[in-house]
Amino acid sequence: MIEFNDMREWIEQANKIGELKVIEGVDPNLEVGTMVQINGKNEGPALLFDKLKGYKDGFRIVTNSLGNIKTVNLTFGLPVEQGIRETVEALRLKAGEWSSSAKDFPSKPVSAGPILENVEKGDGVDLEKFPVPLWHELDGGRYIGTGVSVVTRDPDTGVVNVGTYRVQLHDRRTVGFYISPGKHGRMHRDKYFARGEPCPVAMVFGSDPLTYILSASEIPQGICEFDYMGAIRGESVPIIEGKVTGLPIPANAEIAIEGIAHPQDFRFEGPFGEWTGTYASKGRDEPFVKVGALYYRNNPILLGSPPSKGLASDQGFWRAVWRSALLYNEIERAGIPNVTGLWCPAFGGSRLFTIVAIKQSYPGHATETGHVASQTRAGAYLGRYVVVVDDDINPYDIEDVMWAICTRSDPKEMDIIKRAWSGPLDPRIRKPTDNYTNSHGIIYAVKPYEWYDDFPPTALNSKELTERVFSRWKKHMGGRWKNI
Repeated sequence: MIEFNDMREWIEQANKIGELKVIEGVDPNLEVGTMVQINGKNEGPALLFDKLKGYKDGFRIVTNSLGNIKTVNLTFGLPVEQGIRETVEALRLKAGEWSSSAKDFPSKPVSAGPILENVEKGDGVDLEKFPVPLWHELDGGRYIGTGVSVVTRDPDTGVVNVGTYRVQLHDRRTVGFYISPGKHGRMHRDKYFARGEPCPVAMVFGSDPLTYILSASEIPQGICEFDYMGAIRGESVPIIEGKVTGLPIPANAEIAIEGIAHPQDFRFEGPFGEWTGTYASKGRDEPFVKVGALYYRNNPILLGSPPSKGLASDQGFWRAVWRSALLYNEIERAGIPNVTGLWCPAFGGSRLFTIVAIKQSYPGHATETGHVASQTRAGAYLGRYVVVVDDDINPYDIEDVMWAICTRSDPKEMDIIKRAWSGPLDPRIRKPTDNYTNSHGIIYAVKPYEWYDDFPPTALNSKELTERVFSRWKKHMGGRWKNI
């Protein structure tokens, strides 16, 4: 059950379960970003930064909001002590239910809300009052949008999309935004620009973590993320309609802007350390938004979620859990039977490496699974490797997976998919180029189906025996035996 309605109530809940740390006096210039990386590697608590160096008291930043399984469970309304595997299993079932019921929870326009406590318009807009960090040492500037929700509308269908794309603070009234090719927000923007028309944009820089998760996820096309969130909550999301663009903005958000991007207006953006853990996408001219209106609450909170390498990324952990659930769901929806587990680990940014466990049921089952996992919406973009393992292998245990690769795969039986969907963030693509595709490798770390029963047995005692011995003797090991 979801027990929060906005960022502040989420913070209260995180504090109750011991997953919040308030820190004062930190410098937003690189110090915040470095703390995020250290905390992420340790799957630490959410960090609430206050009294930031050089900024007014009360202008705050929250980071690492989804850096461990407890805060992820809190955000989705699941039991906080539940483990990773149980959470992925629960979410993959719920994801389908939420997609089906989203139409029953359309966002609800309201005339008032906390986001309207402070309103600045036109030349009165000043974004530089907010403590926007320089997250990484090689970044080309300060990025106000990392845990951001960017709102656009398809000019043909009227469907609203909410996506997460990096947003650079250029000056007090201007922000640049980069969107990779193939993303829904990019498609909307390109439609406007192709007609020579300006593109209306709204951006939420301070949302609760659930809003952020959905913005940064592959929600089925045609479903607005705000409606999907309503399905999760069991009630419609209250929104205000922007006075400049008419786009929806959550009424309980902390900080939001709206404005216009013009097809002829570009400004140098980047570089920025991305979720691949590299600076693969160099700085370039990109569209920008001239802000027409700024909205923010008293004592506003900026949600930061800077990408980086593996778990050093603020996004690393939660993306691994949620994308695993979404991809699991997509594979089953595609008709693949007897999937027993799926994991998209943080070391691959939740995209570059996917592990699928199956109970082999017919010849070619593993091949079908590998290809489908590689090419669904949640699995296709900037993928690199898919590993298919048998159901006796734990996909959440990388050592177990690597053992299966070493003992059950034959390199000559790998499949290669060429010209798959990639993008400028791929460090393996030499730039500049107009060919943002890459190859995907599928590794079959499974027993050959044709002689499955004759494959050499694994030299481990049975699960039942191991559990019995573990339970009986672990108390004698001084806490050194934690799992089996």
